[in-house]
Amino acid sequence: MSDPELHTVAALMGDASRATMLVHLMSGRQLPASELVRAARVSPATAGEHLAKLVAGGLVQVRRHGRHRYYTLASPEVAHVVEGLKSLAPPEPGVRPGHQRTKPKGGRRGHATQPPGGALGTSLTEAMVAPGWLTFDPVYNVLALTSRGEQQAAQWRWALDSHQRTPLVRPCLDWSERRYHAAGQVGRELATWLFAQGRVRHTTADRIVWVTDDGHRALKEWFGLS
Repeated sequence: MSDPELHTVAALMGDASRATMLVHLMSGRQLPASELVRAARVSPATAGEHLAKLVAGGLVQVRRHGRHRYYTLASPEVAHVVEGLKSLAPPEPGVRPGHQRTKPKGGRRGHATQPPGGALGTSLTEAMVAPGWLTFDPVYNVLALTSRGEQQAAQWRWALDSHQRTPLVRPCLDWSERRYHAAGQVGRELATWLFAQGRVRHTTADRIVWVTDDGHRALKEWFGLS
């Protein structure tokens, strides 16, 4: 890529509203313009102009479903660039680098509340779909918790509450795997359960975990994963 082309992409990502939209699209879901309007806190007309530039620049794709338009990141490469820029961005005011803003409730480690992603997260999600604990609609990218899944979650003593603002479960596209893993309350409780029981542990590298021997046995017993 020549310097002028790099400058064009940098200019597209450099606008605060467009950057917010790109980060919001990192969820992997197809989002309507109305949700991106709320995320970027701009008017619908302004959001439309920003989205048109992102589509024209090849960073975002738009798909039509009837009269509605839904937006997604155009490729895994875009996601990788956005994620890289997030890691370089300065911390929010009042937050020192390497520190959490607040201590997680209930004494949980901050990392443990993050839904597992990568090959582990996507495999666990698919393993929860297989016995009917979750259902997934590939057309509309909707992940739902079933009554059987609620019973299993209660058995594991997961703290799920349908009245919370955080959805019970939602799909999150893992850009490295090109598959979905469970986010929302189910993803959070799954991660907490795995860490609390010592089935997975953090490595020295951020966001990388390793499965313990006990974890391998539990994953095989509960999820059929080897």
